[in-house]
Amino acid sequence: MQLEFFGAAGEVTGSCHVLRVGGQTILLDCGLIQGSHKNELRNRDAFPFDAAEVDAVVLSHAHLDHSGRLPLLVKRGFKGPIHAHFATRDLARVLLGDAAALGERDAERENRRRRRHRKPLIEPLYDGSDAEAAVRQIRGHRYHEAFEVTPEVTVRFFDAGHIMGSCIVEVTIHEGDTKRKLLFSGDLGQYDTPMLRDPEALQGVDALLMESTYGGRKHRSRDETIDELGEILTAAERDGGNVLIPAFAIGRSQELIYELAMHADAWNLGAWRVFLDSPMAIEAAEVYWDYPHLYDDEATQLRKEVHEMPLLDRLHLTRTPAESRVINRLERGAIIIAGSGMCNGGRILHHLKHNLWRDQTHVVIVGFQAPGSLGRRLVDGHDRVKIHHETVRVAANIHTLGGLSAHGDAEDLSRWYGALGNNPPVWLVHGEPQAGGELADRLKADHGAAVHRALPGRRIDLKTMNHV
Repeated sequence: MQLEFFGAAGEVTGSCHVLRVGGQTILLDCGLIQGSHKNELRNRDAFPFDAAEVDAVVLSHAHLDHSGRLPLLVKRGFKGPIHAHFATRDLARVLLGDAAALGERDAERENRRRRRHRKPLIEPLYDGSDAEAAVRQIRGHRYHEAFEVTPEVTVRFFDAGHIMGSCIVEVTIHEGDTKRKLLFSGDLGQYDTPMLRDPEALQGVDALLMESTYGGRKHRSRDETIDELGEILTAAERDGGNVLIPAFAIGRSQELIYELAMHADAWNLGAWRVFLDSPMAIEAAEVYWDYPHLYDDEATQLRKEVHEMPLLDRLHLTRTPAESRVINRLERGAIIIAGSGMCNGGRILHHLKHNLWRDQTHVVIVGFQAPGSLGRRLVDGHDRVKIHHETVRVAANIHTLGGLSAHGDAEDLSRWYGALGNNPPVWLVHGEPQAGGELADRLKADHGAAVHRALPGRRIDLKTMNHV
């Protein structure tokens, strides 16, 4: 009965934890490492286990830093079930297929460059057939429904309030006379956000794996954030430029469209053309609208009043590359929402290349930016960045809206931990060292919690709760 930390231990991305019970191996998540090119190359490294000997995967949600190495796991021999919420299954079909296609295109582009320099060619991390195979292995479950993963392990999902279908994972383990309840927070959302419900809290937890992405930070209030977004749009209209919003296709893009629709009159959006320039985000929006029973009260009421996602009069859903390229001819009056959220790939790169050097451009960062990512370099104030091997001057206005994050801040995380009631020992994952250290101090001060920092390769004996 052991838990080993592998991915997202001492860093944010690459979520993957290894549970060994009764001679069987279960993975909690199997996500991509994201950020710098050097970090992303680590995705090609060998797993610290034989993929063919993994018995099952339990997936907390669809974001690629939690699900993105599942096709690679399948490619390397994994044939077991992947347990996820039904909405996660539907979103993973969109995300993993897109990730495979993007990886194939990136490899093709890189190989054209390598041929010119007579360098060895590369292969994509995985291809579309691997992604399709991984999706076929996903078994859908509902919130609160108990299901058996192995004879010794039973799992239930609870709403994490992060994106549609995101789960807090309760793992009940029986081995001999010992019973343990392990809780994996997945990614926890903020309280009182639009569309999604608040994170649920459970009782009787013996050990907790808890995310710490924003463990040292307090987000601006929702009202202040919405006001700030309106002010940015007003300034951009005055400056006569475009607004670029790098956004994750799952969750953030849908929330942005929702907010723009709800504030269309107040923000004078009749003066703008809004582009959702992401086929994946468009597909994900359709999935979101297929799960009305998971909405919060406000979105539930809206769903009763209209029969489609709330749309703007001048919203353009651009699916094809040709449609996307047309946007780059616009020098003003365009709000462009495109992936990837960390600016490490996707269509947002082309829009940044055409707009960053203009001082009338406004770029709105609405999510976490991993170290080494282009998005982090923009947030950190670099005056020049490289895009597609070209150096681009940064003259645009860069804004960071932490209040739109899909992750809870330090107060949200402390509030959720306190609601568990019995102050279980906690191992912090999915966070940079500073954020983890600050959250550890917060949980100790607020709740007297016994807090540990997860490190790659470290193991916990869940019978004794000691490191081994």
